[in-house]
Amino acid sequence: MIDRLPPLNSLKAFEAAARHMSFQKAAAELNVTPAALSYQIRQLEDLLGIKLFKRLNRAVELSREGALIEPGIREGFERLSQAMRRLKRSRAGNVLTISAGPALTAKWLVPRLYRFIARHPEIDARISATMQLADLVHDDVDIAFRFGRGQYDACRSVKLFDEYVTPLCAPALLDKSPGLQHPSDLASYTLIHDDTHIGLFDLADWPTWLKAAGVDNPDGTREGLHFNIADDALNVAVAGAGVVLGRTALAQSDIDAGRLVAPFDLKIKAEFSFYAVCLESRADEPFIAAFRNWLLEEAAGQVDEPAIGPAV
Repeated sequence: MIDRLPPLNSLKAFEAAARHMSFQKAAAELNVTPAALSYQIRQLEDLLGIKLFKRLNRAVELSREGALIEPGIREGFERLSQAMRRLKRSRAGNVLTISAGPALTAKWLVPRLYRFIARHPEIDARISATMQLADLVHDDVDIAFRFGRGQYDACRSVKLFDEYVTPLCAPALLDKSPGLQHPSDLASYTLIHDDTHIGLFDLADWPTWLKAAGVDNPDGTREGLHFNIADDALNVAVAGAGVVLGRTALAQSDIDAGRLVAPFDLKIKAEFSFYAVCLESRADEPFIAAFRNWLLEEAAGQVDEPAIGPAV
């Protein structure tokens, strides 16, 4: 067995081919010809004195020895990529990248972010609004919002606020006949459904809320307006199109501004809560700590009223 590391290009060729299980796809990724990639891998095999792949008809698969070394080589390149990303972040100097879902970004974070920027003009805050869960190790993300239970490996998480669902509507809708004096009156109004959570996490829906409100024979599944983006559902309710079973954390700015009102007191608490999450190893970096502390101040003003639940 050799005492020195093989050439980096040969190791990269092997890692790409093992990941794709295709010399052609690996060659395309590395911008070399399949023949050149095959030559690099053959050089590595000759240097190690072992066969790393079984060459099949129009396919390849790892040999026993190839499968033995592949995890370590893959991890080595991942660690190298992480190191380069850390260097890039450190050279950027004042950049803080924040990951959050599009609805939370639009409805909660953006209306408040100017206060953080005013307090910390030295920080270049950049938002990545996406439904994809940020990988704090591999992605260029410093801190992320998570909707869950707050337990994430190798991370420090701080709870910001709970989530509730309750009917919300434009104030003008309360003045229309027959009015919303009792939950059963909802039968005369268009129900707006926020379907964002379906397949992702449990959240009370209209039938659940109506049953909890004591409505006899509730018909919460009847035709209405369905949206797979939470802020769209809230915006339609603001426009007066109907009553949305809204998520109060996302609707708080509309409630504070008087664009939405809650005609009933009943809220149902969600199983999960909102957390700010960062890597434990980076939790005390000045920009991350400053943003986390600001978030806790903002979250302290979030209204957490008594509610039944959690939703199941």
